[in-house]
Amino acid sequence: MATPTLGERIAEIRKTYSISREDLSERSGVSVDLITKIEDDGLIPDLAPLIKISRGLGVRLGTLLDDHKQLGPVICRAGDTVASTRFKTGLPEGAVSSGHHGMSFNALASDKTGRHMEPFIVTIQADAKQDKSTHEGEEFIYVMEGTLTLEYGTDKETLNTGDCVYYDSIVPHKVFSANSDPVKILAVIYTPV
Repeated sequence: MATPTLGERIAEIRKTYSISREDLSERSGVSVDLITKIEDDGLIPDLAPLIKISRGLGVRLGTLLDDHKQLGPVICRAGDTVASTRFKTGLPEGAVSSGHHGMSFNALASDKTGRHMEPFIVTIQADAKQDKSTHEGEEFIYVMEGTLTLEYGTDKETLNTGDCVYYDSIVPHKVFSANSDPVKILAVIYTPV
């Protein structure tokens, strides 16, 4: 049995809870048009709409991204994240998602059930495009490789390899490569249910 796509998971959860697209739109603040594109066309949106959709459905973000459920500790061995790409965002206009473009989110410990944090290894290509996002919760970022620019509210900070930042996600923010090289980060996202 094939792993369901993100859109199929959202549609399945909606149907299980008898939530129409219109109801989900009202609950989440995400347009019916975007929900339709995610479910029917396989569109992968940026993180902020996914968080809003998960909250509108009353589930954790991980519920939309999980493949398995594990009650005990989950170990993610070095190199395993390459096979666990959950979604890609920030693609430049006209780019296909199968190339080295945008931001690739590789989940860590995705098999852990009942978790409250979403840890990812994120590769940010220099051509990644995104708007500032805002959502409830907190984020922690550790720069593993490269130089990252963080726009947080009206502030702009540069983080180098080994630097980290912890911030409230409710403030409009975005991260991107500070130069023409890709950046690899550890990002831990907490969103209250």
